[in-house]
Amino acid sequence: MAGRNRGNDRYDDYDDFEEYEERQRMRRDYEQDYGDYGEYDDYGDYDDDEYDDRYDNYYAEEEDFGDDYDYIEEGEYEDRARRNVRSRSRSSSSRRDDRRSARSSSGRSSSRNSGRGRRSDKNQDKKKRRIILFIAELLILAVVLFFLYMTTRVEQVEKAELQTEKIEETISEEVKENVEVGEMKGYRNIALFGVDSTTGSLEKDTRSDSIIIASINEDTGEVKLVSIYRDTYLNLGNDSYNKCNTAYAKGGPEQAISMLNMNLDMNITDFVTVGFGGLKDVIDAVGGVDIDVDEAELQHINNYQLTMADNLKLSGYTEVTHTGMQHLNGLQATAYCRIRYTTGWDYMRAARQREVLMATIEKAKTCSPATLISALDAIAPEIYTSLDITKDVPAMIADLPKYYIQEEDVSQMGNGFPQQDMRTSGQISAALGDCVVPRTLSDNVVWLHHFLFEDEDYSVSQQVQTISNKIDADTSWMP
Repeated sequence: MAGRNRGNDRYDDYDDFEEYEERQRMRRDYEQDYGDYGEYDDYGDYDDDEYDDRYDNYYAEEEDFGDDYDYIEEGEYEDRARRNVRSRSRSSSSRRDDRRSARSSSGRSSSRNSGRGRRSDKNQDKKKRRIILFIAELLILAVVLFFLYMTTRVEQVEKAELQTEKIEETISEEVKENVEVGEMKGYRNIALFGVDSTTGSLEKDTRSDSIIIASINEDTGEVKLVSIYRDTYLNLGNDSYNKCNTAYAKGGPEQAISMLNMNLDMNITDFVTVGFGGLKDVIDAVGGVDIDVDEAELQHINNYQLTMADNLKLSGYTEVTHTGMQHLNGLQATAYCRIRYTTGWDYMRAARQREVLMATIEKAKTCSPATLISALDAIAPEIYTSLDITKDVPAMIADLPKYYIQEEDVSQMGNGFPQQDMRTSGQISAALGDCVVPRTLSDNVVWLHHFLFEDEDYSVSQQVQTISNKIDADTSWMP
């Protein structure tokens, strides 16, 4: 069809010269306004919008006039064509502007979207930070509530305000140096007192039937327990001599601690005192303990249960009916601790106390934190201690899994002071009755430091040596 050859127009492509000339004029007008449209034959050289704009104008003539434009008078056609070109130019320009605007808008939109993306990322980061802060706040709240809970327990626990200056005076200079740079460094020593009291005072005016030193190696978690036999003839911490359990009755835990420091070259400043009711409750709180009951013990355990149930105003008790390893509840295990009318007498009773204490600690290591808190709650009204319930006790509970107790076979009664081959017994005076007498005190203290602190070459302080000499003089007639 005439006029369709865009690239190489020739005269013989048209019907007559006038049509050819008119076409050439339109071409020149178009190229004057838009440049040579032939350069746009290759679509790949241009973007979509620019390619479409150029070819929209090129096909404008045929879209508006069709193949019959040769019937229009030359002047009218030329005028219409030029108006059309200008109209198309404006329309095309408008479309280009619209497209550029659209692209610009798209760019801005993309930029905005990118900005929104960045803002979205920032919002996500903020949300994450808020979640982390919220979780942290919950943890802090939980810790605060825990310590508030522990603080309320302080109101139930009898907190001892010891005169630490007086206790420090009973610790020898040799011991203080040993704690700083010697074999005692890194150990924490705590006195455990079990008093023969069910409803009475825990502070004093009651003898301590059980005296145990718990020595904790703070590096390894190893715990060693040593029973100090309650009838041992010692300095009471005030240069008077009597059975060592008298110290608690006379001056409470402060004097009892001083007694231990003076006679044994120790540096004890903390203690825990519990009555029989408290021991029963804590054993029940951890779910009871497993104990091997022999025939001789079976004859006495239920008698002690009967007496304790009456003193604690309990409705009854569960009899232990057979020997062997079995699960004991709090009342049964506490009654087991009190048995002394078997072979070994009071020495064996001290061994049973250590056995129940070890079993209770091992059972506590398997308990959940909630159970341990319940145990603390149970024993709180029946405990008297110098320990800080809000600081020391939670830390010790947290470290409980790492603690382990070294103990010889309790039937051998090895962890008792004085040692079996370094003691005697007898009546020193009618007022004192039968006493356990160390032979000699200094030798027993050397054994004690070897056992607790693995000190192979320990030499007692001058203070201990003086007390040892006094005991030897007071009991020189005894075998």
